Amino acid sequence: MKLLLKLFGGIVVLIALVVSGLFASLYIGAATPLHPVGFMHVTVRDPDDKPLDVGVWYPTDSSAGLSLIGLSMQRVASNGAVAGHDLPLIVISHGDGGLFSSHSDTALALASAGFVVAAVTHTGDNAVDQSYVGTPRWLVDRPRHIHLVLDYMLDEWSAHRQIDRKRVGMFGFSAGGFTALVSIGGVPDLAQIGTHCKAHPEFACTLWKQLPTKSIPDSNWIHDARIKAAVIAAPGFGFAFEPDGLSNVKASVQIWNGTNDKTVPYATNEAVIRKLLPTPVDYHAVPDAGHFSFLAPCPSWLPLPICKDPSGFDRAAFHRDFNRAVVAFFQAKLAPR
Repeated sequence: MKLLLKLFGGIVVLIALVVSGLFASLYIGAATPLHPVGFMHVTVRDPDDKPLDVGVWYPTDSSAGLSLIGLSMQRVASNGAVAGHDLPLIVISHGDGGLFSSHSDTALALASAGFVVAAVTHTGDNAVDQSYVGTPRWLVDRPRHIHLVLDYMLDEWSAHRQIDRKRVGMFGFSAGGFTALVSIGGVPDLAQIGTHCKAHPEFACTLWKQLPTKSIPDSNWIHDARIKAAVIAAPGFGFAFEPDGLSNVKASVQIWNGTNDKTVPYATNEAVIRKLLPTPVDYHAVPDAGHFSFLAPCPSWLPLPICKDPSGFDRAAFHRDFNRAVVAFFQAKLAPR
């Protein structure tokens, strides 16, 4: 019995040391913004589904502390007061299986630069609920979520009067890039997915429970003219917008892709989007970057697929340049007028 107690005690001590080490690692690597940033978690009512979880980053003068947001520790003022007036707003749409925290470092950089940032967790397509993936609702609901979040931030959020309604932008990654294209006026044809995937299968094709072969009414896609600029990273289903599904897009667009992205091939996604958009885009090809390289950097000890990059690629170093470029694009395109 004494031996068992000693073994149990040793295991408890070992677990405590491991946990302490992990938190120490997070503490040391905590992201610290150049200017004070506040953070709060809010819930947005969805009349057609479960409430939406939304993380909001924003400028503040309140004192900051450490908060674990997703896989990253950040120095933010939890529920601090919002500082400033006429603030621009950015809404973020994560990729398949993500969370509102998937791009927490980019959100932190934008908030440090004076933006309010609202990132939504998409119902039915997130890390804990994949029930809509592979059905038409998977894609159709996403732009509707963005519309609801914008309504909330501009009309109901506690500091909505401090936002400039004329300065709204959007960031989207992967399926979130598709979401952004629809939100700014794109009209995809789901029938294209069935046709394309049978002839040219790619990773996105494997996610469908049954490949769509019919179009849905254009009115099912929710657009939001309030969005004046969009940053789109590694977008999926670009081919679904052929031949003229992006002709009505008026927002300014910046596109990013990784040259080592095996998930969304350039030729059938970014290349198609660049060709179809009515005005030239601000395009960036990132040498050696993979699909997940646009997600927030992960702690080095986490053995998760989303934390892995192609050999030799430094995600943390890339994100320092990436976030600066994203901030600069939105500052230029959403400048006060």
